[in-house]
Amino acid sequence: MNESIFFGRNQYPKFLKNEPDEITKPIQFKFENENENENENEKQIKQISSGLFSTIFLFENGKAIEYLKENDSNQNPEKIQIEEDIQKVTVGFSNETILTTEGNVFAKGYDINPRNPNEFINISSLIEDKNDRIVRDVVSIYSSIYLLTSNQNAYGIGDNYFGQLGFDSETLPKTEKPILMMKNVSKIFSGNSSNCIFLLNSNQELFGCGYNYSGQLGLGESIKETEIQKLTKIQNIPKGKIIDIQGGFNHSIMLIENEDQNENPKRKLYSCGDYQYNGLGKHEDTHEFTEIKSSLFENDDDILDFSVGNTHNLILTSNSKLIIFGDNEFGQLGTGDTNNQFIPIQIELPKLRFNENISNYHISCGFNKSFLYYSPSLSPFSNLEEDLIKLLRRKGFCNISFKTKNGEIIEAHKLILKYRLNQNQNQIEKLKEIISKKSIQESNQIFEMIYSNRIINPKLYSEIKEIINLNEKIEETMKRIYLNENEKDFIIERKEKQYKFPKLILIMRSELYRGMFLSVTEDKSNKVTDYSELSNKSFQIFEYWIYSNQIKDEIQITQEIIDELETGIDYFQLNQTNPNLFDLLINKFNNQN
Repeated sequence: MNESIFFGRNQYPKFLKNEPDEITKPIQFKFENENENENENEKQIKQISSGLFSTIFLFENGKAIEYLKENDSNQNPEKIQIEEDIQKVTVGFSNETILTTEGNVFAKGYDINPRNPNEFINISSLIEDKNDRIVRDVVSIYSSIYLLTSNQNAYGIGDNYFGQLGFDSETLPKTEKPILMMKNVSKIFSGNSSNCIFLLNSNQELFGCGYNYSGQLGLGESIKETEIQKLTKIQNIPKGKIIDIQGGFNHSIMLIENEDQNENPKRKLYSCGDYQYNGLGKHEDTHEFTEIKSSLFENDDDILDFSVGNTHNLILTSNSKLIIFGDNEFGQLGTGDTNNQFIPIQIELPKLRFNENISNYHISCGFNKSFLYYSPSLSPFSNLEEDLIKLLRRKGFCNISFKTKNGEIIEAHKLILKYRLNQNQNQIEKLKEIISKKSIQESNQIFEMIYSNRIINPKLYSEIKEIINLNEKIEETMKRIYLNENEKDFIIERKEKQYKFPKLILIMRSELYRGMFLSVTEDKSNKVTDYSELSNKSFQIFEYWIYSNQIKDEIQITQEIIDELETGIDYFQLNQTNPNLFDLLINKFNNQN
């Protein structure tokens, strides 16, 4: 079932036929002629991207539809006719870009194909180096498009009026084929209303170029009111890991996560640019990235998602707060009026049908539009993939080594590999053989694909797809490990009986164990005896759920079991997955009665 909330300018394109052109309060958005008999994944939204003249909805089945300005008279969406499954969509001011699961990029727009601006063309096939045509990420901005290839090279195509392609705009005003901007790029960042670009290299150095008349590149007070026509290193970046950077026309916002292993990861927002146009979360211009401070960002709160439009900003927090600031001319802040907001304020979150886990919701700002939509992970382990990647480099959890062709050693966790390699030792040996022929960079990319369950590098994936089953459901592997004593390394005592559990699985299920095992001052004791109060049936339920995130069908749930396990759920902080244990118990109890 689709669930999306819309507010802002309801024209160019017009989404809702019977609603005004300005929708100032969040309302339910429904697709025309929605077929209730469709497969759930065929209707489930994966991503929304919106510009001024068009908006694309991408679904979990790899198909997409677009609403266009030309169709304002009937408001009917059109299916995007791309034969390959779509992995990502991104819409700029006047262009649309499609990244497929095959690593191809299709785009349309006047700056891309002026002879036929309404036709999608394969722009990745225009890259001069034929060995560099597999693309892993794309970004569309105001009138340009950027491609990041599997070889970590960044290309630009389209308008270069402000030097946003990293070249002198007089000698290269625009290009209809991708040109190489920078090598050894790990990430590209921008916003669909922006005219500047940020590139993060493999050494975690940030570079930028393009429109900087409001200081939105964060280069400092002395470098503003100008075009930056050459990629320039950005100094004085806030400490931490850059998660994302998005820009409007006169401002940019950066999301940083601390990397201190002594603390729980905490995300903070930083902004730069001209506050008069959009609101930076503060009443002053700033031409370096400085923190957006507000009492709305509490110590126990964290930022799940944020999005930047042309002149407005939306933030979604872990405590279910929808925080907004910026321009509100068309009601795109959802406050019920059209008054601008220069500092962050909270608006009421609409009543949501799937409100069991706020982390399943995402926000997307168009040019002067806003969307809040439901897009859960297909796996019931909502945080599992993220946890696997975070544990990838922790020495204490690595127990298998791989050697690259140059003799470098990469360490990994055997249990995680077994999730991906179907517990097959022969597959691990085949993986060792593949790694022995790869560089350290290629090897790291292979492990990132294994841990994240995503095809990050299609070229490398084609070499390892025969040994890695990325489509296998992780919970099925966990059930098999449930019976494997060799994989159990942590002892829980209960009524003088010992039970063994893999530390990694406990970490993924319980905040208590996460803090215990990942703490620098970890208690080396391997026994916890607080399960003695649980009855045999309650402990069996707990044990099976730890591995499978499910309750056995044949188990009969009683109110006594619910009361017993509710105390344990609170104590052991078993709130990491979706659905959590308590929700499963209540649902099963209600169904049985």
